[in-house]
Amino acid sequence: MSSDFDPYDYGFHEDPYPTYAWLREHAPLYRNEKLDFWALSRYSDVVAGFRDSVRLSSANGVSLDPLAYGPHAHRVMSFLAMDEPRHLRMRSLVSRGFTPRRVQQLEGRVEELTRQHLDAVLDKGEFDFVGEYAGKLPMDVISELLGVPAADRDRLRALADTVMHRAEGVLDVPPSAVEASLELAKYYAEMVALRRERPEDDLVSALLDAEIDGERLTAEDVIGFLFLMVVAGNETTTKLLGNALYWAWRNPGELRRVLDDPSLVPSWIEETLRYDTSSQIIVRTAATDLDYHGGTVPAGARVLLLIGSANRDEDAFPDGDSFRIGREPENRVASFGAGAHFCLGASLARLEARVALTEIVTRISGCEVDEAAAERVHSTNVRGFAMLPVRLTLR
Repeated sequence: MSSDFDPYDYGFHEDPYPTYAWLREHAPLYRNEKLDFWALSRYSDVVAGFRDSVRLSSANGVSLDPLAYGPHAHRVMSFLAMDEPRHLRMRSLVSRGFTPRRVQQLEGRVEELTRQHLDAVLDKGEFDFVGEYAGKLPMDVISELLGVPAADRDRLRALADTVMHRAEGVLDVPPSAVEASLELAKYYAEMVALRRERPEDDLVSALLDAEIDGERLTAEDVIGFLFLMVVAGNETTTKLLGNALYWAWRNPGELRRVLDDPSLVPSWIEETLRYDTSSQIIVRTAATDLDYHGGTVPAGARVLLLIGSANRDEDAFPDGDSFRIGREPENRVASFGAGAHFCLGASLARLEARVALTEIVTRISGCEVDEAAAERVHSTNVRGFAMLPVRLTLR
């Protein structure tokens, strides 16, 4: 096994996990001189890194892409790219609008949207699971929250996909992604301006109305959060659904279990999040010199927390390279982070996945994936499918 670890080589399209295993055993503190980063791969180090928001700063952003890293990262990553006390203030204001109650109230609508999209493809027998189902549902759910008209949703999803896409060999955000980012920001700026004049019963209006001790979110704050939701929230949930179906198909015994007992769907989701998570890495910046495993990360250095590796660590998950639904204990995955930066959208992602996958397994008796025609996304940190042709057999 080579000791090379380079997120830009697009190894995630194949199988990064053997490299992760090598890193955990031989280089738990890994240094890449060429790309100037350090990496932590063990579960204990990654989770501790998430919780250590003082010594591991988020202020420069969470991505290696040069255009997305630096002091202005918060403009596209909202409070993900902030430290305390600014992070807590911003997150608290956003939480006033993005409440658990608002998320739970969506469940009925998520069920309606799920059936609508599933009904449109099931009669075909064969279809692209990502393009015609998994990619549409999360964008619709986020759009329902925000109050985006149905006529605009396909365009916004295409823009979000373009923002995340990386062509092979390109080491930065490509011009097409920059253009898509600007178009998304313009769309949301117009929406924010409209809601200021005429508030509605949606998340945008709630965010504009949120207040703590007389402080409110600025238009730039709200636009940044909307951008984060449509790009990060849509992308990761879409990939979660595709990965769930793919790995269940690759493990027929596990697929049979959820087909026979749909109550196992939440466990199926947790095992997918662990086994092949959408978000493979996240970046932090060392705020001071940090000592790990006999080495020192200097202040100012970029530190990668390898989430995908942490979730396969045998010390945390025995037999970690096996896909096994119903592991005990559940909910220990590193996929949504930990501590102050724990993913605010985790409950929404789990809700969407639970409804979407439950609806499928209650209506089919079998599944086949055309693996030869499947296509993975090009990304330095997201792992999943851009296209997943499937054939579903109805009950």
